[in-house]
Amino acid sequence: MAETEEEEKVSTEASGFSDLSDSEFLDLEDTQELSDSLSKPGPSSELTGKDGKLISFPKWKKGLDVLPPMERFHLKYLYVTDLSTQNWCEQQMVYGKELPDSLEPEKAAILDTGASIHLARELELHDLVTISTTSKEDAWAVKFLNMLSMIPTLQSEGRIREFPVFGEVEGVLLVGVIDELHYTPKGELELVELKTRRRPMLPLDAQKRKDCLQVSLYKYIFDAMVQGKVTSASLIHHTKLHPEKPLGPSVLRHAQQGGFSVTSLGDLMELVILSLTLSDLPVIDILKIEYMHQETATVLGSEIVAFEEKELRSKVQHYMAYWVGHREPQGVDVEEAWKCRTCSYADICEWRKGGGAHSSSLEPQAKKAR
Repeated sequence: MAETEEEEKVSTEASGFSDLSDSEFLDLEDTQELSDSLSKPGPSSELTGKDGKLISFPKWKKGLDVLPPMERFHLKYLYVTDLSTQNWCEQQMVYGKELPDSLEPEKAAILDTGASIHLARELELHDLVTISTTSKEDAWAVKFLNMLSMIPTLQSEGRIREFPVFGEVEGVLLVGVIDELHYTPKGELELVELKTRRRPMLPLDAQKRKDCLQVSLYKYIFDAMVQGKVTSASLIHHTKLHPEKPLGPSVLRHAQQGGFSVTSLGDLMELVILSLTLSDLPVIDILKIEYMHQETATVLGSEIVAFEEKELRSKVQHYMAYWVGHREPQGVDVEEAWKCRTCSYADICEWRKGGGAHSSSLEPQAKKAR
């Protein structure tokens, strides 16, 4: 039976999950720390889990003495997709952090399929090598080694995929993975973000806004990296890494095979920052989002994103205010209440129970008059 237009608007495809960046997942240490933080008792609401048992998690109430989210979730840094998910629905993002194992099977399958497509695309350009890591320093060393190999590849061959980026934004370290960077025939550096779609249709405008924020953040961070604005001191401060710690044998062997004379994470860190600033890599000129149908691999369309730095900084300041504990989380405006129909947390959402808020409280900029 054909779905009505109203039903299409609240399908899984429009729930904010289908187009999450398949490249960005929590590191093992982050996942463990998150689990530890959720085991602590405190004021809570309840949600029925997969096994039928009630799951408790902290309430957000005015005047309630709780730690800032960065501390409460034991996060040293955020992912770009954390902020883009806030753009869809901040309250849903918070519940997702509180209940990381409650992702519905259908949504999990969509992400798995998207991840497989991204992996296949990466293998078209890069050979993947398994490296055994024994510490968080080793895990970051692998990221740095990937960057060191991809910087000259972009310069010589003109195209790379799955490039790690990181930088301090509004006092918080932001980490991400750019799907693809390549030079156009005109010599412009173009970023392409691939979004896979379960249905052969382009997303709603609300989803596109979320995706536009994501690629804009990638450009903001990447540009800062090649302009020498990212320092090893800032990275060490946020991640609490130990730069003097010797690399594990597998990581050290791989570094030596790549021609890098390093012994510690600090050596690699300095080498990456030096390579970025001396590489003559330009800032990103073009931001493009491609939407692909998962089943047929057909490109459904693309969006060229206009980079508005002032607007981006305003949004990021608003989103970061939640993470550092300056305000409580907010749900969607009444105009986008249709998002709640596919939200797994709708039944226990404090924002919905409280009646939501006016549009002006959700975004830092004023809305245009109709």
